[in-house]
Amino acid sequence: MFLADKWKEYEVLDTSGGEKLERWGNYELVRPDPQVIWQSEKRLSGWWKPNAHYHRSSSGGGEWEFFSLPDEWDLHYDPLQLTFRLKPFKFKHTGLFPEQAANWEWFSKLIAARKAEGKTVRVLNLFAYTGGATLASARAGAEVTHVDAAKGMVNWASENARASGLGEAKIRWLVDDCGKFVEREIRREKKYEAVIMDPPSYGRGPKGEIWKIEDAVFPLVCRCAELLSDEPLFFLINSYTTGLQPGVLSYMLKETLQKRFGGSVVSDEIGLPVTGTEEAKKLGLILPCGAAGRWEARTDK
Repeated sequence: MFLADKWKEYEVLDTSGGEKLERWGNYELVRPDPQVIWQSEKRLSGWWKPNAHYHRSSSGGGEWEFFSLPDEWDLHYDPLQLTFRLKPFKFKHTGLFPEQAANWEWFSKLIAARKAEGKTVRVLNLFAYTGGATLASARAGAEVTHVDAAKGMVNWASENARASGLGEAKIRWLVDDCGKFVEREIRREKKYEAVIMDPPSYGRGPKGEIWKIEDAVFPLVCRCAELLSDEPLFFLINSYTTGLQPGVLSYMLKETLQKRFGGSVVSDEIGLPVTGTEEAKKLGLILPCGAAGRWEARTDK
């Protein structure tokens, strides 16, 4: 499993009954999690006195119940010197997926090693959300093209960049439909050394374009492979969709990337350690948070 275990200001404290208790800096939140199908004893006080609780509705969606939570606060990822502006908004989110730190650590090392050779690394980040992967790439020295269909998310990502001291980094902030942008880049004969994508299960573009991951992700991966330069570095695809398990991600990457460029493919679940109780730490409990597929060009390690 790809484990995000270097956080100091974030942790999963406990899990039970379809929910997880998390610490986000100085605040504790209770949020639903479909992976938590077990019932365990709730011993931590945060279950009963959280700063906020997102309640899932039986008819779909849900809403926040706030007790003592600011409208906005900062969270830091010390290993990469990144700062994120957090705020609770619809669909239970805070603007950050902490488990992705496991991927940031992986590709940051690849970028830094290539930069040490005096070479340029251009990264295309699709469905880029609030910019965690963008900031990690820029911090490692890459030139990044950040693409998301939601203007609010792109603005939020640029705020995170400024908060992280990356306001002057080489980042292009683009509000666009990812598939259409890729097609235009192919026609423009643009090239990148790396591609990152975090496609949603379902979504709509700026002009109402419908995205269904089962239909669209493999063709998109194929087209993105055409954007890789003669010296590609890595390709990362994340999945929070039940049907896209690690084996499926590996198959796609082997078919499109390894067949063409060689290199290696590794796919696995991505997870967060549960650390709020001594029992959880003793048992080594890990909360699974989706899957990630990684292709990298170098195999001489």
